[in-house]
Amino acid sequence: MTAYIVRRILQMPVVILMVTFALFIIMHLLPGDPIYAMIGESEASLDPEVIEELRADLGLDDPVLVQYVNWAADLARGDLGRSFRDRSSVTGAMADRMPVTLQLGLMSLLVAIGIGVPAGTIAAVKRNSPIDALVTLFAMFGVAIPNFWFSMMLIWVFVVELNWLPASGFVAVWDDPVEALRHMAMPVAALGLTLSGSIMRYTRSSVLEVLNQDYVRTARAKGLASRTVIVRHALRNSLLPVATIIGLQLAALLAGSIIIESMFALPGIGRLAIQSINGRDYPMLQGVVLLFTVTVLVANLLTDISYAILDPRIRYS
Repeated sequence: MTAYIVRRILQMPVVILMVTFALFIIMHLLPGDPIYAMIGESEASLDPEVIEELRADLGLDDPVLVQYVNWAADLARGDLGRSFRDRSSVTGAMADRMPVTLQLGLMSLLVAIGIGVPAGTIAAVKRNSPIDALVTLFAMFGVAIPNFWFSMMLIWVFVVELNWLPASGFVAVWDDPVEALRHMAMPVAALGLTLSGSIMRYTRSSVLEVLNQDYVRTARAKGLASRTVIVRHALRNSLLPVATIIGLQLAALLAGSIIIESMFALPGIGRLAIQSINGRDYPMLQGVVLLFTVTVLVANLLTDISYAILDPRIRYS
């Protein structure tokens, strides 16, 4: 197991370089100039000499490959660079916004798992019943409904019509738990409920498959309580596919955070990514993508490790 983990960690820098290089090329192919996005003035009103000085100061006059090599060299020293827009530190800007995205992500993931796993298990146990049909309908809703549409419906109901919840803003849970829950209720519902749909479907299918196994029928024949059979035998042995989908859902969680943070004006990493794209802020966007890439790679590694924990027969050499 240790050798496997070391190999996976050593592979991460290669993947990170490939992802960041692809993004670097794509950003430079997009229309628009970061100089004009940064200054916010028309081309005709700018002095060409000033433009060239700014371009040289930001390193934009170098070839794209040279710019990437310079960025990678700074990254190796632990420096993510400075924003084109306000010259602030990329590391500092992301550190300031990290608690927002972390709070949103963890709460949404807890909601998705807390609803998806129990509901999928109940649907499998109550197969072909009205409960199963209701859970299946909810799962289809979660998979099919876009985050932004669901967010708008929540805002319309709970803000415009009922005036129960604030439409935007962020409060840290360690500062004021009650206000934090009020501000995060709609963003977490919009992200967590939609993600729970896939978890429900995979949990239901996995538990159904396990319930037909011989050892489950043997456990029932021994006279074990139904709850014991389901929790200790069926659910525990059906968690491998569920762990896989939860690990894969992290990428959807990060992508969804970009939309949700924009919809509810949350000052998180996702909203920072949108602002960086609109402003052609290459260093900031590179830093955000680097963070997302590392997060997904670490999540996939933890998912693989969880296989060995859930099933002792699995060993990595």
